[in-house]
Amino acid sequence: MTKVALLDYGMGNLHSAGKALASVGADVSITRDPNVIKAADKILFPGVGAMRDCMAELAASGLRQAVLDAACSKPFFGICVGAQLLLEHSEEGDTPALGFFPGNVRRFASGQTTADGARLKVPHMGWNEVRQVRPHPLFAGVDDAARFYFVHSYYMAPARAELALGVTDYPQPFASVIGGGNVFATQFHPEKSADAGLQLLRNFVD
Repeated sequence: MTKVALLDYGMGNLHSAGKALASVGADVSITRDPNVIKAADKILFPGVGAMRDCMAELAASGLRQAVLDAACSKPFFGICVGAQLLLEHSEEGDTPALGFFPGNVRRFASGQTTADGARLKVPHMGWNEVRQVRPHPLFAGVDDAARFYFVHSYYMAPARAELALGVTDYPQPFASVIGGGNVFATQFHPEKSADAGLQLLRNFVD
């Protein structure tokens, strides 16, 4: 059974993510122990809340280096703020991030509207489509333009186009899935995204 370390640095949606991973066959350890992280086969890096708070908790927990080491060496899945943290900087609180990938995290502009004039709220909350712009093994069995569940006011803007694996419109396209090498990260919450989200997690575990 695949051992997945679910990182507990004080800011993740641990119960839902852990339950979803277990449901697709993972042996889940919720941990902040670097030794457990090193021993795991794969890493899930969740995140909720404000970027500045997440970075502070990551430093206080002593997991910053363990996260970077894991992202360099193991299959690694980042979710929501756990995806945003992989970039270099966030406009949320003018916060330096981990810098694993080049790029920034930007806030959705206020007052935007859809093509038919409907006002778009910030945060972007609810179900939206993800278009697969680049192939990836974790998309196996997931329909292009499948719908996933989002809750966020800031979005990922990677500096290299090839890092964007999936895009979503709100109203302009933004990178809702980024990745490279052994790292895959989603702005949406797969653990809250019904069958399509569970398929992503199943692919990751398998």
